[in-house]
Amino acid sequence: MLIGILGELYRRDLSKLKDEIGLYADDDDLWRVEGDISNSAGNLSLHISGNLQHFFGAVLGDSGYVRDRDGEFTRKGVSRTELLSEVDAALDDVIETLAGLTDEDLESIYPIEVFGSPMKTGFFLTHLATHLNWHLGQINYHRRLVAAKRDHVGSTP
Repeated sequence: MLIGILGELYRRDLSKLKDEIGLYADDDDLWRVEGDISNSAGNLSLHISGNLQHFFGAVLGDSGYVRDRDGEFTRKGVSRTELLSEVDAALDDVIETLAGLTDEDLESIYPIEVFGSPMKTGFFLTHLATHLNWHLGQINYHRRLVAAKRDHVGSTP
């Protein structure tokens, strides 16, 4: 049952991530940062995609994906098309991996220790869904701030 629920949540939320990326006025806005906002929507998108491709695809699905976590936050100017392609790759890894899991797999210990102690795979995959949502909310807020600033700068007194 949890496998089906997770599949629905990841499909929904990665689709929403693609919608958010598509709502930016231009590719440059995806990379804007200012003030206390240190992560652009582009970097958060790369982070979400890399995170899922690593923890689902590489660790559980043996996909061969090699994560560059630092690059998720240091790369700049990646096109919207490439960001969307990374989200699609992450969704593919999630769905393919979930399809190969059983309820017993979810009750087993996740193959690597992520937070310094063992945890069940089902718990960790649920955690990853909440992690995705945390960053999705940040991207939504970032997009609206960037749009508001763009509208304010473009307005006349």
